[in-house]
Amino acid sequence: MKKSGASEGEPASALISKRIAELGDWRGDTLSRMRKIIKQADPDVVEEWKWMGTPVWSHDGIICTGESYKSVVKLTFAKGAALKDPAGLFNSSLDGNVRRAIDIHEGEDVDASAFKALVRQAVALNSSGKSKRSKPAKS
Repeated sequence: MKKSGASEGEPASALISKRIAELGDWRGDTLSRMRKIIKQADPDVVEEWKWMGTPVWSHDGIICTGESYKSVVKLTFAKGAALKDPAGLFNSSLDGNVRRAIDIHEGEDVDASAFKALVRQAVALNSSGKSKRSKPAKS
């Protein structure tokens, strides 16, 4: 059984837009707002539709996924553990060695400039080909 809106051959951006419209509540508004911020932070971001209906934003690798649940919109950064988060946006999946997530509940707002900084760091990390923070060069 196919998930609604998961038409084969349809562009990922259209499927993400459909998902946002299908949610039709604060979760759709939140996912839409975060999508807009991601695109502002990285105009070259590629939108993908993976794992039977998960919006994914990539640039030289996955930046983050956008999942919606009953009480939360979760943005999971694939290499979040390697990113500096001085604003403390990461509030979920903090125990892992690789991923970090931001859970957004109804009525919560995310600091757009701090979120853009995380997206830009993730892009830079992906583009560098490194999965961990760079270590000082040996002399």
